[in-house]
Amino acid sequence: MNLTTNYLGLKLRTPLVPSSSPLSEDIDNLKRMEDAGAAAVVLHSLFEEQVRHETHTLHHHLTHGTESYAEALTYFPEAGEFTFRPERYVAHLAKAKAALGIPIIASLNCTSFGSWTAVSKDLEKAGADAIELNIYSIPTDPDIGTEEIETNYVTIVAAVKAQVKIPVAVKLGPFFTNFAHFARRLDLQRVDGLVLFNRFYQPDISLESLEVAPTILLSAPMETRLPLRWIAILHGRIRASLAATSGIHRGTDALKMLMVGADVTMLCSVLLRRGIPQIAVIEQEMREWMEQHEYQSVEQLKGSLSQKNCPDPAAFERALYMRALAIDRTILPSP
Repeated sequence: MNLTTNYLGLKLRTPLVPSSSPLSEDIDNLKRMEDAGAAAVVLHSLFEEQVRHETHTLHHHLTHGTESYAEALTYFPEAGEFTFRPERYVAHLAKAKAALGIPIIASLNCTSFGSWTAVSKDLEKAGADAIELNIYSIPTDPDIGTEEIETNYVTIVAAVKAQVKIPVAVKLGPFFTNFAHFARRLDLQRVDGLVLFNRFYQPDISLESLEVAPTILLSAPMETRLPLRWIAILHGRIRASLAATSGIHRGTDALKMLMVGADVTMLCSVLLRRGIPQIAVIEQEMREWMEQHEYQSVEQLKGSLSQKNCPDPAAFERALYMRALAIDRTILPSP
């Protein structure tokens, strides 16, 4: 059975790719991922703030404006908590490239345009096969409009693309007025791939300590629904590769993503929860299902349930919405 797929112009053995996480900070973990069947791996992120690595500047950006609210200081990390400075990250990338035989995708976590984009050249020289831009930004200024926000994203992508010859993907959140339009706008900038979707971590508040409490909740399979829908809409309508992330825990989750048009499916929470060997389990589940349903290859099923051939996707979405509400009524208790 042929599970090969193409992502960012890279031919991969399977569509299973561990996404950016602390697991990749250790070379032995990366080797275990490859041994378990990972087709490529996305390294943990290098942050824009780290690239600007003057400690004073980093501290200023992390604490600026919080002096009036002492409790808010607990939300921001200390500068020393960022252990991978750019030179260490580049060295780690080079070491990983020497140790593994699968593609290595570097991850840059950023929010604004700036000189930090030059580090992408160093990542390319160190052996990165591609770069994933994780643009993590939550607009809080009510005077900044949609056009300005989207233009900032496009500017960042263009700046990094101008620095390197290797493929560049963008990891995005779903919160845009018209996501399909914005995806097309990035596609026109010749971005090589879209990773859908970023998970925005939402802090809690401790009523005992009166402090902001950052929390990380691992994904659940239900979270596949959002990328599933948007990949189905975008497949065949943009040139860029499509990567699905969030909630992929089983072989069936990965297969659904491929059927709507994903080129790869990225794994994170399942590896943190069940361990790196789960990659092999998911691959085996995929093979068993495909054999039972007489599929010979990933390419045979890819995009088969997308909206590529739907003449009016908006009407299709509206019909699904109305149908879902009708189904919901059937679970109401009898009077």
